[in-house]
Amino acid sequence: MQPTSMEETYSIACLKRGDMKGLDWLMQHYQLRALRAAYLIVRDQDAAEDIVQDAFVRLVSKIDQYDTQRPFGPWFFRSVINDALMFLRKQQRQVSLEADDDESAPELLECLRDPSPDPETLVADEETRRAVWRAMGQLSPEQCAVIVQRYYLGMSEAEMSQEMKRPAGTVKWLAHEARKRLARLLRPELRPAADSHHVVDEGK
Repeated sequence: MQPTSMEETYSIACLKRGDMKGLDWLMQHYQLRALRAAYLIVRDQDAAEDIVQDAFVRLVSKIDQYDTQRPFGPWFFRSVINDALMFLRKQQRQVSLEADDDESAPELLECLRDPSPDPETLVADEETRRAVWRAMGQLSPEQCAVIVQRYYLGMSEAEMSQEMKRPAGTVKWLAHEARKRLARLLRPELRPAADSHHVVDEGK
C-alpha cells in the first residue's frame, strides 16, 4: 500500500474532530477501489454498493478507533472485506457462474493492459481478464478475499496479518493456497489460447 499522504492525514484529523469534509476526501480516494474489491467477492453490484456505503457510515462513528500510526487503507479495506464475507455467509449460497461474462466485471489484472496495445494483445488481455473473473467465482469466499487483498488492493502479507489478526505464517499459507488454486483453475482456461498462438507461430 502507498504511504499516507498529507491530504489523507489532514482528512482523518478533520474527521476525528467531527468535520465531515474529511470524509469527502476519503470517499473520493477510496470509494472506487472499495466498491471493486467488494464486487470481486460478492459478485453483486447492488450488494457491493450497500457494503461500501455502510463501511463509510460506520467509519464516521469508529474513526476514533483508528490508530494514526498504522496505514489507513488496509484498516478501512479490511472492514469492507469483512462485510463482504458476512454478506456471503448470510446468503448461504454458492455464487452462480451464469454471470461470469458480465461486461461490468472489474479488471483485476490491470497490469496486463498495455498503454498502446495491438489488436491481438487487446483480445488476449480481455480473454485473460474474463478467465480470471470466471476462476475467481470458483474460489471459496475466504480464498477470494485473500486474492483481492493481496493482488487487487496491494496489501502486503504483513498488513494482512495485522488486519486479519492472524499469524504471518498463516496468512502466507492462505495466500499461497489461494494463489495455487487460482492458477490451477486458470490453467485449462488459458491453455487453448496459448496453444493457438503456438500453432500460428509454427505456421510462419
